[in-house]
Amino acid sequence: MLKTALLDRHIALGARMVPFAGWEMPVQYQGLVEEHKAVRSAAGLFDLSHMGELWIKGPEADRALDYALVTQPSKLAVGKAHYSMICAADGSVMDDLIVYRLGETRYLVVANGANADVVSAALRERLDGFDASLDDASMRTSLVAIQGPKAAEILQPFIDVDLSTVKYYSGREATAFGLPVLLARTGYTGEDGFELFTLWDDAIPVWDGLLAAGKDAGLVPVGLGARDTLRLEAGMPLYGQELDRATTPFEANLGRVVKFEKEGDFVGRAALAAAKDHPTKTLVALKLTGRGIARTGYPVYLPAAAEPVGIVTSGTASPTLGYAIAMAYLPVANAALGTSVEIGVRSQRVTAEVIALPFYRRST
Repeated sequence: MLKTALLDRHIALGARMVPFAGWEMPVQYQGLVEEHKAVRSAAGLFDLSHMGELWIKGPEADRALDYALVTQPSKLAVGKAHYSMICAADGSVMDDLIVYRLGETRYLVVANGANADVVSAALRERLDGFDASLDDASMRTSLVAIQGPKAAEILQPFIDVDLSTVKYYSGREATAFGLPVLLARTGYTGEDGFELFTLWDDAIPVWDGLLAAGKDAGLVPVGLGARDTLRLEAGMPLYGQELDRATTPFEANLGRVVKFEKEGDFVGRAALAAAKDHPTKTLVALKLTGRGIARTGYPVYLPAAAEPVGIVTSGTASPTLGYAIAMAYLPVANAALGTSVEIGVRSQRVTAEVIALPFYRRST
């Protein structure tokens, strides 16, 4: 089991540790609901060092990534980032990614921890023939995220960047706590916040410094449990649940990321073009109107029907909204807003209604 540089800190804070994506990670400290609410009202600190950091460099790095991914990284301005996907030749999703352009010929691709090796191998293969190289820095890089309405206030005194000048989905090199970092205004919670990529052991003083500085402002360490409920409220997909090798971006309602207009071929273009107008399923948001909580894998039925038509991909009792929510795949014909369905929760059926995503959107 892989261990992040912050393992001893998590144990000292009383975290419950679990295996996740091949790593020993904290799932919660003081409790999922408390941590979740702290991020919505103040701020939370996350250890995301299990994510994969892949540097793509070289004179043809832009063309290589345009070929390797469904988005068009060559259109990114230096210092900007975008949400992307790497698809297989059959159009299925291999992983969802964040791509940062940090120089004219220098990009950082951030992959999910469970898929970092898969993405690294696929990118290395797809770079063949281009004047570009890949440096997998995943095991040299730590990632600490601070998320929540007080994130900027807590971080600002310790970084040499005016955070008010850092736009959403952008990144730049900076110094925090006297250490070199890559600062990014991105996140996975639905809140404003920042991610700090550091050298492996530099995560320790960054973590300690932020936790001490933010204590009076309500900053708490947050585990993977609350990270999952936060991203679900924000309607963000999770690889392995909403996204997988049996799903295309169009079925996940993320077809906007596929840039057919870019010049040249890209891996998956033909299959995605054929699938674009003929999705066999679609991802929907469900508000449970009956008593119960939907969990991953639970069946979804049309009212009174004997056979399920869909499956829940993620579900929880929303700490912010006060009712149960879920995401699920349904046939396109049964996915209109307002459609009534039933979710099989153990031996009972719980009523639910198709509503719009996201479940939660911050006010500012």
